[in-house]
Amino acid sequence: MASVRQVQVTFDCAEPERVARFWCEVLGYVVPPAPEGFATWEDFHRSQPPEQRGSSFACLDPTGVGPRLYFQRVPEGKVVKNRVHLDVRVGTGLVGEERVAALEAECARLVALGATRVRLLRADGENESCLVMQDVEGNEFCLD
Repeated sequence: MASVRQVQVTFDCAEPERVARFWCEVLGYVVPPAPEGFATWEDFHRSQPPEQRGSSFACLDPTGVGPRLYFQRVPEGKVVKNRVHLDVRVGTGLVGEERVAALEAECARLVALGATRVRLLRADGENESCLVMQDVEGNEFCLD
C-alpha cells in the first residue's frame, strides 16, 4: 500500500505576496516566519537580486492540516479557465436557501477583500448550490 504524501498547491501569478495574503484571509492561513537570519520578509527580499525580489511567497495552515500554498511569479498573465481550482467549503451540511445564504455571506466578505463574484450555480438535484468566484488575479475558485 502506498503511503500518503503531503501536497502543496502552487499558483502562478503576477504578484505572489498580494495573492498569498488574499488567500491567508480567505482560509485563515498564516504567513510563515521570514527565513533564518532575516527579521522580516522585506529584509529577505531586499537581500535578493532585483530580478528575484518578490518572485515567490507562501502561506500555511496554522493547524498543519491543510496543504501549504505556494505562489510564484510568472511572466505571462492568466488567459484561460483554470484546469484545477480550490473549493472553499463554507456550506458543508447546509441545503437549499440556508446554504445559498451562507455562500452569499462568505461571498460578500471575500468581495471586500478583492475577490470577484462570477455566478451562483443553484442545486440541480445531483449537486448542491455553489458560488463561482475569482481571486485578486482572476483565478477561479468555488464557495461550496
